[in-house]
Amino acid sequence: MSETLPSAAATVASWRSAEERGDVDAAVACLSRDVVLSSPLTEQFRFEGSGQLRDFLTSAFTAVKDVRYHTQTGEGDVYALVYRARVGSQSFEEVQLLRLDDDAKIKEITLFGRPMPALTALMTTLGPKLARQQGRRGLGALMRASTIPIHAMVTFGDRGMVAKTRPAAR
Repeated sequence: MSETLPSAAATVASWRSAEERGDVDAAVACLSRDVVLSSPLTEQFRFEGSGQLRDFLTSAFTAVKDVRYHTQTGEGDVYALVYRARVGSQSFEEVQLLRLDDDAKIKEITLFGRPMPALTALMTTLGPKLARQQGRRGLGALMRASTIPIHAMVTFGDRGMVAKTRPAAR
């Protein structure tokens, strides 16, 4: 395993750099062919294989802007990376749990994001893009129409109601 450590660190550094630049090809080069990404938005599906990840990253890199990593921890074949970015006008923070295979390629990505308004903004942008990318324009329009009210409710709740429940809000 000690032979893999420098390669794993190099893969993680390449992954970070590719994401910050929005470089899909460089990001895909860091992935194993049978990579799996667990969506932060739903348990309904996972992205499996470098081909599906290419499609996902192509859409994600257009939806998530100004990626800047600020924290990294890990060793061996497991790393956690944290970055700040924006989705539209929403600030966004994401944690990526990466697991690497014996060839120091990323085999598993689990995503965790916050705050909720940024996640719903991502949902209204990314889902329809992925559907259109698959040639399913009608589904993309339906997804956008069905997620906009969710985003509006979450954003209103975050800005209007949640702020009133803070201890200093009396």
